Amino acid sequence: MKIYYFILTLFFCSISFAQSTISGSVKDSKNEPIPGANVKVVGEPSGTVTDGDGKFIVKVTKKPPFTIEVSSIGFATQKIEVTSASQKVEVKLENQDTQLDEIVVAASRAPERIKESPVTIERMTIKDIKKTASPSFYDGLENLKEVQMNTSSMSFKSINTRGFATVANTRFMQLVDGMDNSSPLLNFVLGNLIGISEIDVQSVELLPGASSALYGANAFNGILFMTSQSPFDKQGVTAYAKYGMTSQNAAGNNLYYDYGVRVAHAFTKHFAAKANFTFMNGTDWFATDYRDKDLVNNVGLDRSFHNYNGMNVYGDEASTNLRGVGNALVGLGVITPAQASVLPNYNVSRTGYNEVDLTDNKVQNAKIDFSLHFKPWANDTEIIWQSKFGFGNTVYQGANRYYLNGFFMQQHKLEVKGKNFFVRGYFTTEDGGNSYDMLFTGLNINRQWKSDNQWFGEYAGAYIQSTLLGGATPAQAHAIARNTADTGRLVPGTDAFKNAFNRVIADPNVLTGSKLVDNSYMYHSDANYNFKDLIKFAEIQVGGSFRLYELNSFGRIYTDYTSQINYNEYGAYTQIQKKLMDDRLKLTGSIRYDKAKNFDGNFSPRISAVYSAGAQKAHTFRGSFQTGFRNPTTQDQYIGFNVGNAVLLGSAPDNLIRYSETLPVTSPLGQAVVGGTSTTINGNNAYYNSYTAASVQQFAALAGTNPVAAAALLRRTNVGLVKPETVKAFELGYRGQVKKLSYDLNGYYNIYNDFIGNITVVAPTYGTAQDAPNLLLGPTNAGVQSVDAISTGNTRAFQLYTNTNIEIKSIGFGAGLAYKLPRNFEISANYNYAQFDFDQSLDPSFEASFNTPKHRVKGSISNDKLFKNFGFNLSARWNDEYKWESTFADGMIDAATVIDAQINYSIPKLKSIIKVGAANLGGQEYRQVLGAGLIGQQYFASWTITP
Repeated sequence: MKIYYFILTLFFCSISFAQSTISGSVKDSKNEPIPGANVKVVGEPSGTVTDGDGKFIVKVTKKPPFTIEVSSIGFATQKIEVTSASQKVEVKLENQDTQLDEIVVAASRAPERIKESPVTIERMTIKDIKKTASPSFYDGLENLKEVQMNTSSMSFKSINTRGFATVANTRFMQLVDGMDNSSPLLNFVLGNLIGISEIDVQSVELLPGASSALYGANAFNGILFMTSQSPFDKQGVTAYAKYGMTSQNAAGNNLYYDYGVRVAHAFTKHFAAKANFTFMNGTDWFATDYRDKDLVNNVGLDRSFHNYNGMNVYGDEASTNLRGVGNALVGLGVITPAQASVLPNYNVSRTGYNEVDLTDNKVQNAKIDFSLHFKPWANDTEIIWQSKFGFGNTVYQGANRYYLNGFFMQQHKLEVKGKNFFVRGYFTTEDGGNSYDMLFTGLNINRQWKSDNQWFGEYAGAYIQSTLLGGATPAQAHAIARNTADTGRLVPGTDAFKNAFNRVIADPNVLTGSKLVDNSYMYHSDANYNFKDLIKFAEIQVGGSFRLYELNSFGRIYTDYTSQINYNEYGAYTQIQKKLMDDRLKLTGSIRYDKAKNFDGNFSPRISAVYSAGAQKAHTFRGSFQTGFRNPTTQDQYIGFNVGNAVLLGSAPDNLIRYSETLPVTSPLGQAVVGGTSTTINGNNAYYNSYTAASVQQFAALAGTNPVAAAALLRRTNVGLVKPETVKAFELGYRGQVKKLSYDLNGYYNIYNDFIGNITVVAPTYGTAQDAPNLLLGPTNAGVQSVDAISTGNTRAFQLYTNTNIEIKSIGFGAGLAYKLPRNFEISANYNYAQFDFDQSLDPSFEASFNTPKHRVKGSISNDKLFKNFGFNLSARWNDEYKWESTFADGMIDAATVIDAQINYSIPKLKSIIKVGAANLGGQEYRQVLGAGLIGQQYFASWTITP
């Protein structure tokens, strides 16, 4: 702790070495003052910003002559030579009307003008962050062209580009100051939970589409770069406070607040440091979709009377065949065969609990980060130590809904960088805290007061009695049976329920509890060198990376029951760029090689050309081709996660053996086959002795009336172990500017092979899965035995990770326009079209999960100088309806129109900005993720203080 106290002392104690004091003013070409302009002494830690009248005073630790650099968003940077301590500095900055001259780094790993980028790139600047009408800058990313946001929780939003989007978006990478934000255990980004504070953002750059040639396997569908401000360049104390209200029909009106502070100081020209702290607290969007999961997707029988499985209801996943229960009771001598014959041959489910009863629906997120920056020499070499901590509560939706309660994640980085190179190493670790699985919470609260066997036995007994003795209809018998079996049910809100709930969420054993346990690590290092100062004929870069995972879920999520699982991957790349034809033509070629532990290596090449036309080179045409690949994630390979209605099972060969489960056998035929009342299966049963879930559904629909014909519909699973997927990506684009109108057009065509996805299968606990087994062969036939297992519920459902051998294609188009009107008005609009081509009939059980609207339109109008100190922004977006596929649920997402607005007022004397805004101003609630809560309205007022 001593080092932390030392750092705080450094921040809050100031030592002055000033020898000169320089004052001046900064104005624009119309002689209007520019407030908030950055004034920096070149080569020194000294710096400040202009006040509301454009004036500044800066203390300098040396005597003239020296140079000051003045910059502001939307203006060209200017350097001024100061020759005297008494010199009155008057600076005029020229408007920078074109966004095409903005510098970006992401596309080529080297600084270049955005108009020269070989691929499509979107950018959010400090100016964009200040004027966004969204509650946070991260929410505001949704207004960028190409971006689709998937909201699992108010504080957990997943960014996606170019289709195939889920909350667990393993095809998209997010880097903050060069560090991958992905969870070591889950392999995907947890929104901005450990990201960056909006008052510390320097820039945000988005590369939609495949970027594997430079960034490796995870940058398969896009990559987001967030860069923070340097304490050498931006010093002082910055703070903000937001206070507001969320409004949703299900949750009502609830207050929320969000505040943060940034402290930065350059102590000398060699040493600077900064620290950030942010905290957000609110009430989440209530998830209250009580439709039956199967009916939402229009498959299966109407289960509302007996086998209901509600979208946001948990515990009703405990389901079994009622005839099978009767057979088991006959075997125990409880009922006669004649009584058992009354029971219908289909499943019933237990009564579950609503999600709102299993979580307090509170969201919190705290982020802390600090960094120490050293410049030991006169050149640009900088050594950085950075630590980031993020913790809080949120809801994550994967195969189930999970409440991440007290979730904690941290990252630590050491980096050395200079003009032409960087070398960095960092590690990420996380702790699940008191997180829990809501499905298993519902299941095991039920089991606290009555076991599944007892509940189903009482249900069957009451059904038989009401039918045989009371003459009840099937519907009446089901109602009586459920009321009887539910006797003693724990009621939400009671002390008995709360005690059971607390016991379950503290227990990591899935048979009795629901706690998620995680203490996984990820170690990563990468390096890059640019030879541009050594080799003159072209710009050449080389680089590489290494990553090691240490998975440790204590057997709760992965098959790491006895020891952690280690997995590594590495890669190396090179790139060459050459400008020709008076620098109008830029050619780029890149290639990267990546190798992962369980798979062969892959090469990812990219070639591109950019041509700048026009006298001012203001019209640029670009074209690129690249291949990308994605290694199966650690989940795809090593997961062994029981989610209630199925087990998610990774396909690494050693994983199939490591996973095993002992299951009861209730059928008399099955007990004769296995020689007892239970049997043990492993992952090999899932991949090599199972039926497709689709064919089992078809079987179930017909089995009651024609079992022979029903059995003929069964199809044995025939899938391979998961392997890397690949993409061939073609892209064309055009950027240009005519007077004050700038535009960016792009189109892409992607061809995917060996696409990774999920397939649900049903493995019989005895017998041998066969295509169309013939029931006439009798009970000694292994295929007939497997049908008996399917008929009596002696099965285990699995969700497997595999590849489809069907080629998938996607095509898309995007257009973005921005226009500067008179009197400081700005308007912008963008449109995206996305479509994919996949012949489902060739692989009926495979889900591609494109999850992307075909049409999206976004637009905004703003003015940051409507009149003195007053500005506003109004933004709107629309998408049409689209199909959602995931391991949690399938169904349609409705079309939505969302309008956000904000007004802001600057108070120069207080160096403050007051902003009042509203998200979803129209009030029509909408959904982005099937299973998550409807998104309502959000109102806020904020106060930001700058140095």
